[in-house]
Order: sequence, then C-alpha cells, then structure tokens
Amino acid sequence: MIRPPPCRLPAGIARGLAILVCLLACTPLAAQPPTYDINIRNHLFEPAELTIPANTKVRLAVHNLDPTPEEFESWELNREKVILGGQTATLFVGPLPPGEYPFFGEFNPKTAQGRLVVR
Repeated sequence: MIRPPPCRLPAGIARGLAILVCLLACTPLAAQPPTYDINIRNHLFEPAELTIPANTKVRLAVHNLDPTPEEFESWELNREKVILGGQTATLFVGPLPPGEYPFFGEFNPKTAQGRLVVR
C-alpha cells in the first residue's frame, strides 16, 4: 500500500496561521457599548442628570431599588420599560446627537424626573 506523503505547510504559512488564530481568539467579536447605571430610590432617579457621549450607543442599567414597580419612560428617546421592584432593566440608547433628553417614571411622574445630557 502506498501512503501519501504527510501534508506539511511551509514554516512561513504555519507561523502566519498561528498568529491569525491568536488574534481571532484575543479579539472580541463585538465591542460592548459603555454602561451607565441609574437607580430608582424613593421614587427618584439617581442621578437625576446623566451625561453620556454623543454619537455613541450606550447601555443604561436601570436598577429599581424600591419595592414597587416603576416605568422608565422617555418620549424623546422613544423608550418605555416597566421595572419591577428590586429588579434591573437594560435599555440601549443612541447613538444620539448632542442635546438633552428628559425621562420620567410614569408611575410617579411628579417625583421621578431625570434627563440624559449628550455631549
């Protein structure tokens, strides 16, 4: 029986493939957007004003520290999300042009007021 000769790559190609595999293993598939935290406590947003970068998609982690539900709502951001007491909701916003984008708690609109300042 005649066996084919072993398949061997030239050293330069093997080295290049090894480097490519290392680069692919070390590179995240997609960069994660920056995360900003907002707390709801005593029916207030903390911080009430949050500055985020312009033209960048961001992740808002809204933590409802109250025992009752609240609804994060913003007409300008086109976002609406009910957050149960003691729970966290994630919202993605942007990329946005510079400006101010108010938001409020629909269940406590007189106290739960806030705004994103985009710079």
